[in-house]
Amino acid sequence: MSVFHYLVKNDEGNRSEGDIRAESMDLAIQKLTANGQIVITLKEVDTTFDFLGPFLDEINLTFERLKNRVPLANLVFFTRQLATMFSAGLTLERAISALSIEEKHNKFKKILTEVGSSIRKGLNLSESLSRHPGVFNNLFVAMTKAGEVSGNLNEILDQLASYLENLDDTRRKVKGAMTYPIFMVIFLGCMVLAMFIWIIPKFSEVYSQLGASLPGATKKMMDASAWVTENLGFMFFNFIVVFLVLFLISKTQRGGFIIDTVKLKIPVFGSLLNQSILNKFCKTFGILIGAGVPVLEAMVLLKKVVGNKVYEKAVQDASNYIRDGYNISTALRRTEVFPSILLQLVSTGEETGEIDDLLDRAADYYHKQVNALVERMTTLIEPLLILMVGAVIALMVVLTYLPVFHLGSALQSGL
Repeated sequence: MSVFHYLVKNDEGNRSEGDIRAESMDLAIQKLTANGQIVITLKEVDTTFDFLGPFLDEINLTFERLKNRVPLANLVFFTRQLATMFSAGLTLERAISALSIEEKHNKFKKILTEVGSSIRKGLNLSESLSRHPGVFNNLFVAMTKAGEVSGNLNEILDQLASYLENLDDTRRKVKGAMTYPIFMVIFLGCMVLAMFIWIIPKFSEVYSQLGASLPGATKKMMDASAWVTENLGFMFFNFIVVFLVLFLISKTQRGGFIIDTVKLKIPVFGSLLNQSILNKFCKTFGILIGAGVPVLEAMVLLKKVVGNKVYEKAVQDASNYIRDGYNISTALRRTEVFPSILLQLVSTGEETGEIDDLLDRAADYYHKQVNALVERMTTLIEPLLILMVGAVIALMVVLTYLPVFHLGSALQSGL
C-alpha cells in the first residue's frame, strides 16, 4: 500500500494537509473527495525504508482472520440466503437479523448481529461488512458496494455465492490432494523419530553388552540415534524458531515473494497451486468486470485476492501498464507471468466486448486442470509415498538387525 501526501480544501476554503494510505493515486483521490473536499496537490511519498507499517498490517490481518475464523461453507450459505431473502422483498436488516438467529457458528452469529446493528444505525451493507475484514474480504465488500450502486444487489450476492462455492470446491480439492502426502511425510517422520528415541537405543545397549563390533552403517545409525536423543529439546526449539521466522518473513514483501516463488516451482504441487491461483484470478476478474467495477479498481482487488506475492506483483505491474494506456491483454502479457491461453482469451474478450464471459470460461478451464492434476496425484503419488515409507522403515529395521545376522561371531568376540 502506497502513502500519499495531500493538500485539500473544503467548501469554505479551509485547507488541510496530511498523509493517506491507498493502493493507488486514483483510490487516494476517491477517499479524499468522498467528503466533498477538493484536492489541490497529491504526491506519493517515498516509503522505501518504511516497511514496518505494511508488515504490521499483514500481521494484524492474519491474527484478525485467525480470531474470527468462519468456515467458507457458512459464508456461502449466508450469501446465498441473503440474496434470496433480499430478492423476495425483505429488508437487509430483517434478512440479516433472521440469518443471525438461525446461525449455529457462534463467532459468525456475533458478527452478523453486529452487521445488523450497524445497518440499523444507518450504515449501508458494504460499510457494515467492511468493519469485519477477518470475515468479509475486500472483494466481498467491493462487490456488495457495486451491487448497491447499480441497484442489482440480489444478483451480485447470488454471483458472490456461486463464486465462493467455486472457490470452496477448488480449495477443497487442492487441500485434499496435499493432505495425504503431508500426512505420510509426518507419519514417516514420527516413525523414524520413535525408532531413534526408543527402539534403536535398546538394541544399542544389547550390542554394547555383547561387546560386538558393529557394521559401519549400523554404528552410524546408533550414533545418530544417540545424538537425536540427547538434542531432542534443542531440535524442537529450533523447529519452532524456524517456523516463526519463516512466518514473519512470509509477511514481508521481499521474503514473501521469495517463498511464493519457491512454492510455484515445487514439482507437481507448484503446478497445482499455479492452476488454482489462475482459476481464482479469472473467476474474480470476470465477476468484477461483469458487475461494472472499473478495471483499475478491479486490479486493486485482484492483488488482494490471488494470495501469492508473485501474482500480486504481476497484477500491480499490469495495473501500472493499464494506467499508462495499454489494454488489459497487453498489460498482462508484459508481466511475463500469465499463460498464453489466458492472454488469448482476454484479447478475444476485449475485441468482442465479452471479456467477463471469456474470463469465466478461462476459470472453468483452470478448474478442470485442477481436477485433472488432483486425479493424477492421487493415482501416482499415493503408491510412491507408500513405497517410500516402507523402504525407509525397512532400511532402518535391516540396519538395526544387521549385527544379529552375525550373532555367532558377535557372541564369540564377546566371550
